[in-house]
Amino acid sequence: MKKNNSIQKPYRGRFAPSPSGELHFGSLLAAMASYADARHHNGSWLLRIDDIDQARVVKHSDQHILNTLEQCGFEWDEKVSYQSQCIHHYQSALEKLNQAKLNYPCTCSRKQLKALSDSGIYPGLCRHKIVRDSDDKNSAIRIKVSSEHISFIDQIQQSYRQKLSQDVGDFIIYRRDNVFSYQLSVVVDDFQSAITHIVRGYDLLDSTPRQIYLQQLLSYPQPQYAHIPLAVSEKNLKLSKLSQAKKINCNLNTLVLAAHFLGQEMGQNEVDNIDDFWQNLISNWEINRVPRMEKQVIIYP
Repeated sequence: MKKNNSIQKPYRGRFAPSPSGELHFGSLLAAMASYADARHHNGSWLLRIDDIDQARVVKHSDQHILNTLEQCGFEWDEKVSYQSQCIHHYQSALEKLNQAKLNYPCTCSRKQLKALSDSGIYPGLCRHKIVRDSDDKNSAIRIKVSSEHISFIDQIQQSYRQKLSQDVGDFIIYRRDNVFSYQLSVVVDDFQSAITHIVRGYDLLDSTPRQIYLQQLLSYPQPQYAHIPLAVSEKNLKLSKLSQAKKINCNLNTLVLAAHFLGQEMGQNEVDNIDDFWQNLISNWEINRVPRMEKQVIIYP
């Protein structure tokens, strides 16, 4: 399959937190890296709330996230978007894939698949099925993958490739609980917002070939990707809402700690306040300084 390497101009970046809790240090790193890279290139920076999975949404956490970002000095362009308001876009993309006969319904349970293999690679048991609206209500929808390699150059992690048929298998794009998958929704969202550059955490690196594959099938342009190291505790636990990471205290010390984690130098000028911090970080930002690694230990008070 021909690669789609076109990049739209001008620079448009984004930060897309899920509203499943308050902003923690790991999320701050992704926000800071994407924001600094966008502003350094005189680009736009958009904010999207990834609330497609309503079962995981914590009430009012979206507002807590927005308030914390404001306190930290972030300024976003355009109106904040919500995935829950974009279902029609996902449905249109799914229908396009259906019409091309690239999807099929899958009734396999996790228990069944676990009994067959521990690899997590879907063995294609339902690949012969055809999507029919009348009898697919209790089915997930999977996309047929090809045997070709999907490769791209990450701005931080450099060359990365996967052979989806061997490494992933046909993956789910619509869940049996009637929720569009992350893989499909994020691809459609970034296309609808004309995102050109995506800076995010290393944990999403192995999802990127699946997203590029969907971009190719839907004739979407491919953004430039960059994946920053994950922040982990001394016990090697990723700082996340699941690991009960602390809500960040948005002060100058926290921002400087995040910048140093990202390998950035603050320049020669003394930083006395948050406005000075951002001016210095954006002026001196170099994405090549971000460490090329999967994770780094951080001690956040």
